[in-house]
Amino acid sequence: MNGLARRSFLSVAAGALAAPAFAAGKAPWGAIGQYGERAAPLTVFERDGALFADGRGLSAARLTPRGGGRYAVAGGGELVLEKGAVRLDGTRLAFHDFGAETQAAIRAAVRADPAALRERALAASPPVETGDHLPSDLVDLTKIDPRIRLDIRYAGADNFMGVPLYERAAAYLQRPAAEALGRVQAALAKQGYGLLIHDAYRPWFVTWMFWEATPPENHAFVADPAKGSRHNRGCAVDLTLYDLRTGRPVEMPSRYDEFSDRAYADFIGGTTAQRTRRAILREAMVAQGFEVYPEEWWHFDFKDWRRYGIGTQTFKALASPTRN
Repeated sequence: MNGLARRSFLSVAAGALAAPAFAAGKAPWGAIGQYGERAAPLTVFERDGALFADGRGLSAARLTPRGGGRYAVAGGGELVLEKGAVRLDGTRLAFHDFGAETQAAIRAAVRADPAALRERALAASPPVETGDHLPSDLVDLTKIDPRIRLDIRYAGADNFMGVPLYERAAAYLQRPAAEALGRVQAALAKQGYGLLIHDAYRPWFVTWMFWEATPPENHAFVADPAKGSRHNRGCAVDLTLYDLRTGRPVEMPSRYDEFSDRAYADFIGGTTAQRTRRAILREAMVAQGFEVYPEEWWHFDFKDWRRYGIGTQTFKALASPTRN
């Protein structure tokens, strides 16, 4: 959930990290964001150098500047920029970073007693599975291609839970998935991009913690431990792109692990550049047998995930030189 904040045209355009700052007479890329109610927000976004609005009865309606922070809405109506809000046909809609608001609520609940939550998770039992599964053969992704980099959020506190969950920063996938990811990296390198991994294999007890800590209305963003996660099977990966030339992560339409519709793989908002990079990542992953999770642009499942069982090994155990 914790975004990449650097001052650039795109970070201003994204409106991703803070309430937008509007300046009369200037191109208001900081107006990009969501306004009003979470259940039915107004989304202001950029497309090919122009502003558009979607939601609240509008469908990707172009906004034509009239001056003084006022915009004519295609099809009729007016949108006015205000400090921390927009006014659509006279109705004031406050800016919201819905993902940050949800994160704050989850972190507050977890920090009340994280040790107890972890203890309960470790005492819980994963679901009993029937049928044959292939033996687990988890591969360290850093051994696949040196251009694959790690930013494992759950090994520290920079995640939506606000506490460390893994004993160390590492990323593993079942061998066929890991090899496919190597082919993705090779293809993306030709376009100047590297893969930045946020998560891959995840022990089942962590999935239990996620489900328990997340409000029911946001359960679409976490796996049900009663079924197990594809991360638990070593066949799912959370990742983004970084620029091979600068080494910096690129900006996408949302932050990683953001619990809002900005995270959706087909979210209309953000900027043209952000959506283009999201599409580049998706196209490269799909070409090698991965499918995107519709609610999370960063989450991809490998095609053979059903062939593997739910894993419970901790990262400490995986680091043991004697593991099979």
